[in-house]
Amino acid sequence: MHKREPHSGPARTVLRTGALAAAAMMGAAALAAPAAADAPGPVVEDGRTQPVFDYADAVYQEVDIVTGADSDGDGEPDTVRMRIMRPQETEDGLRVPTILEPSPYWAGTHDAQMYDVDLDDDSAGTVPRGRPRPGSAEEMAQASAEGPRGASAQAGPTGDGSATMPNYYDNYFLPRGYAVAQLDSLGTGGSTGCPTSGGENETQGVTAAVDWLNGRTTGVDPETGEEVSAEDWSTGNVAMTGISYNGTLPVAAASTGVEGLRTIVPQGAISSWYDYYRDNGGVVAPGGYQGEDADVLAKLVYTRDDADVCDPVIDGVTEGQDRDSGDYNDWWDERNYRNDAEGGRFRASVFLAHGLNDWNVKTDQALLLWQALEDQGVERKMWLYQAGHINPFNLRMDEWLDQLHRWFDHELYGLDNGIMDEPRVDVQGSDTEWAAQADWPGEGTAPVRLGLRPGGEDGDGGLEPGRHRGRPKWEEFTDEGRGTPAEELVAEPGTGKDGALVYRTGELTEDVRVSGVPEVTVRAAMDGSSPYLTALLVDYGTDTRPTADVRYDTDDRVCYGEGVPEDPGCTYPSYNVTEESDFKIVTRGWIDARNRWSDEHQWPVFEDKPYRYSWPMQAQDYVFKKGHRIGVVLVSTDHDYTLRYPAGTEVEVDTKRTSITLPVSEGRGGLG
Repeated sequence: MHKREPHSGPARTVLRTGALAAAAMMGAAALAAPAAADAPGPVVEDGRTQPVFDYADAVYQEVDIVTGADSDGDGEPDTVRMRIMRPQETEDGLRVPTILEPSPYWAGTHDAQMYDVDLDDDSAGTVPRGRPRPGSAEEMAQASAEGPRGASAQAGPTGDGSATMPNYYDNYFLPRGYAVAQLDSLGTGGSTGCPTSGGENETQGVTAAVDWLNGRTTGVDPETGEEVSAEDWSTGNVAMTGISYNGTLPVAAASTGVEGLRTIVPQGAISSWYDYYRDNGGVVAPGGYQGEDADVLAKLVYTRDDADVCDPVIDGVTEGQDRDSGDYNDWWDERNYRNDAEGGRFRASVFLAHGLNDWNVKTDQALLLWQALEDQGVERKMWLYQAGHINPFNLRMDEWLDQLHRWFDHELYGLDNGIMDEPRVDVQGSDTEWAAQADWPGEGTAPVRLGLRPGGEDGDGGLEPGRHRGRPKWEEFTDEGRGTPAEELVAEPGTGKDGALVYRTGELTEDVRVSGVPEVTVRAAMDGSSPYLTALLVDYGTDTRPTADVRYDTDDRVCYGEGVPEDPGCTYPSYNVTEESDFKIVTRGWIDARNRWSDEHQWPVFEDKPYRYSWPMQAQDYVFKKGHRIGVVLVSTDHDYTLRYPAGTEVEVDTKRTSITLPVSEGRGGLG
């Protein structure tokens, strides 16, 4: 075991709540007036708060906060349960900012029935069946957060009178002068109200915590029923963070522009719930959870007392999600936080982190939000890394803690520590090496259109710059996705497989970096039950590549913060898992052919009549190496993501009027 020593340096400042050093602070507005003039404050060295407060002596507190929602319809405002740890010195006048992780998972989860995605007729109706979601989301979030640590999921006192929380925020940040808190989202744990998978009531539940920390709403001690306030210890400055749903709730809160929320740090988080369960009019599952939908998730996290009271509300989720059509509607629009980003409602800064191999919460969720925030001039930062649905803490521990620490110090304490002068984006390449860049996509990124060259009998077509014109040249395939995963359909091109059309460039003459959103345009005619068209972007070439997985080095225990025996502030570093393969599906995209003109409405698809379809793939940042070949593969049903209609739909593609446009930032000449 080895201990991470705190950063040290010659510049040391003791901040007191009554007399904060103006040279260390960026404006008085960042800090509230003190409760006591002689209360000790954080110690700052080189623009960083230092660990001077005793974790073992932390104050533990629970509060039920009144929200503006009444989602369970009982005539009383919903309340959210918050659990707080703060330095003992806050009892003597120290006022501190708060780092908050809201979640529906702190009280665990229930099993919930998935939908059957193997449809036995030509309709889009589905029938629930008894197949519980593999593993619990709570377990996934905990494992993603820190790997094999063994901490309990919910904060609370320990046997010796101290307290602890899961994750690393308490061990690292509380000694540096922060309160750290958990929040049960509505309908879960100690909260009332009902879960609605991203609805407005859930947003109100999270923003109520910010309101209470700023004295704008009421809180009650759940043990005594007495009203409690944060006025004596809270500066009112709040950060929210978390992974998955725990990171989505901060995005929802920031979309309201609630005063006092200074920054959010979402990791693998949702910015549009429609894009989590749908895509371009089609029902599309989160990776690894075929058959899940918004109502399934609501049932999964529904852990509050009085368990039957929310049944009508969850029935409303089922109705609103409209699984039969897959269309975008007002219900989904309420859950599209990017609308608020585009409308300029985000006031909080945003530090995004997302795995480039995350097919649960797909990359669009972060990268399209990033672009919307850029358009509105929101202060922002981002990490992209070669892993799946995890946060990057264990993967790059020292650098993550350094940047996150300085980010919070800057945003919540107003310290001028240079974090805003550094490159905004850290990207881990497909070689697992990290690089910093000023923005994303990188400077010089431009679209490159590649047209199709028919493949003939062997089914191995070409992919070349430009658009091929002239008389239509048709090629066809028969949908086999119901029983065959995409990985099998893209393998071994040139063998004349019937279930896909494959088009590849020649061997690249230099590395080609694709950075952004690839788009496909297809002219096709369909005959059969499946309405889906799926495009896959594939890296062909034998190589060792990172996967979605990481491994934890349990022989190298790292202690990054302070703690108690039940939670010592230690964990294990993780490393990318790599594997050798002949190809990799880099990204993919789907469309329901009936939604070819809009994701809000369907139009009939007449058999054997050609239509023009255009749709984006998931955003990506990937380097195709010199000597490899870039491939585009067209299929219908995507076994692990789309609904699976009876096999046999025939798809004819006009190769002369079909193309893919790649956002290429480096190596344009390598495409020929």
